[in-house]
Amino acid sequence: MDVLSSTQSRSIFLKQKSTNAVPNLQSCVRVLPRSIDVSLTHQMFDEIPVSDTFAWNNLIQTHLTNGDPDRVVSTYRQMLLRGVRPDKHTLPRILTAARQTNNSFFFGKQVHGHALKLGLSSDSYVISALLELYGRLDGADAAKLLFCKSARRNSVSWTLISRLYIMEDKPGMAVDMFKQMVKSKAEIDPLALVTAIGACGILKSLLEGRNVHGIARKSGLEGDVLVSNSLLKLYIDCGSIKDARAVFDRMPSKDVISWTEIFRAYVKNGGFNEGLKLFRQMSMEGIKPDSLAISSILPACGRVAAHKQGKEIHAYLLRNGIDMNVTVQNAVLDMYVKSGFIDSAAKIFAGMEERDSISWTVMILGYSLHGQGELGVDLFCEMEKNSRVQIDQIAYAAVLHACTTARLVEQGRFYFNCISSPKIRNHALMVALLSHAGLFHEARVFMEQHKLEGCVEVLRALLDGCRIHRNMPTAKRVIDQLCNLQTLNADNYVLLSNWYTSSAKWEMVDKVRETIRDMGLKPRKGYSWIEFRNKIHVFGTGDVSHPRSEKIYWELQSLMKKIEEEGTMLNADFSLHDVDEERECIPIGHSELLATSFGLISTQAGATIRVTKNLRICGNCHDSAKAISKIVEREIIIKDPSCFHHFKDGFCSCGDFW
Repeated sequence: MDVLSSTQSRSIFLKQKSTNAVPNLQSCVRVLPRSIDVSLTHQMFDEIPVSDTFAWNNLIQTHLTNGDPDRVVSTYRQMLLRGVRPDKHTLPRILTAARQTNNSFFFGKQVHGHALKLGLSSDSYVISALLELYGRLDGADAAKLLFCKSARRNSVSWTLISRLYIMEDKPGMAVDMFKQMVKSKAEIDPLALVTAIGACGILKSLLEGRNVHGIARKSGLEGDVLVSNSLLKLYIDCGSIKDARAVFDRMPSKDVISWTEIFRAYVKNGGFNEGLKLFRQMSMEGIKPDSLAISSILPACGRVAAHKQGKEIHAYLLRNGIDMNVTVQNAVLDMYVKSGFIDSAAKIFAGMEERDSISWTVMILGYSLHGQGELGVDLFCEMEKNSRVQIDQIAYAAVLHACTTARLVEQGRFYFNCISSPKIRNHALMVALLSHAGLFHEARVFMEQHKLEGCVEVLRALLDGCRIHRNMPTAKRVIDQLCNLQTLNADNYVLLSNWYTSSAKWEMVDKVRETIRDMGLKPRKGYSWIEFRNKIHVFGTGDVSHPRSEKIYWELQSLMKKIEEEGTMLNADFSLHDVDEERECIPIGHSELLATSFGLISTQAGATIRVTKNLRICGNCHDSAKAISKIVEREIIIKDPSCFHHFKDGFCSCGDFW
């Protein structure tokens, strides 16, 4: 197909033009920009009948869909040159393209002029496109000014102004527009409600949200899935899981978004079991989870007691071919780390074709939590060599944690200085690193330099070092500071009482305990739990309520006898332990040992025992678990708030530093 010269094109135009058909098109052409390259052949334009506006609109839509706004404008210009009259479907497309071209606002105003000349300025489609143009290029207030001058206002235009205000981070104005819309008796549709609900969510306003919810109910649109999903998100964002669940339970139909929103809310708020229950219910109702649903539910499985569910979900992913994007793989990785399967996490990490900073950080921190700090530091060094990964402050904090676990002081100092704005948690890790290494003077100097003497988290990190190295004088000063800073924290007084007990200062012990009673403080109780046959078995200190208690205690007594026969000395020092009831109870009555014993008598020989404790494991139980792991030739994993303790062959992964 030959390209016609501009002279030929003009000649054809003169032959085809009907001057009395479209008297105002020549003036429209004169104001169009002529700098746009017309790459389509004139012959192609000439083959489109002059009267066939539909064909021209289709060509314009094709260019618009292909993301080529310049060709849209070129085609429009040729359309006008050939005397084809634009209609109400043409101008909205041109206005959409106008927002994406050079001199877009100037050109858009020209097209607005065309709409006025062609008598299309009052058409609802054209009005909506003009509102969008002015709103995006001149601000929501400019769009609202045009809206107010418009004789035709429908649900689309009302909603459009609200949406423009939301885009400008003015959700309050969006809510006001919705109120005016309701007052004007305009038709309320699902999109208007969704926009208003979204604005209420940004405002975190339950009051406004409930008002819009009431309007949705009156309009008979509460059951619309888009509206219901928006209400779900609103109540979740406002922290009202109760209202969100009420909306969810009333929904006549639910999609994967509905289910994901509600169980993700439960998981984020610590309702792991309810979240998992809802996820299973969704699967039973035949709704296939997508990658977002999977990555939302996996955190609920990041617990020792829920590792089976996590493995089942991972297997489901593999069986059903769900998109294993990096977000999903990171969630799987995190689940294995937090449920105690560091080797499985390492295999997942090694098999990842694409890794982002989150992947590296999760694995580095995972190694640290499982007592393999050196591997965490080595992995960070490997991460530094990867030019495609941006190392952020969270990654530096993770490697600092790994240095603390491995007691790599010089490397820890270096990485701490790489953190541009250290948080209290980072300072606490640095103090923990120094005190774990026995560098108490340096830890004190560091605290003074950074004015951290009054920070509870940092003081507790220092106290951990005192516990490891038996630095009783420093420990006493730290405990006194904690009591002064947190006068209503019973754990501090328990520490003080245990310190006095170890020093045989019985009068002071009685005085501290009297203080605890008089102030009505309640020291925390220690609990441990273990999963067996899909049921969680919970044990308290000195617990005899379990149906198999007799067998549990008999097993422990037998093991303790063997430990004694082997000449193993167990740590009986509770001077810096913060669990009051455990000092008074016989060691075999401690919750973590009861749970361990239950695991030993309930599972097959050689099976790994996995226990979780809500408070720090005491020194006696720590030594006992090491000895038991050697006697029974099994790995025993006990997770406490500080780390995972992998007991195997008489040793612990923490190296007795916890």
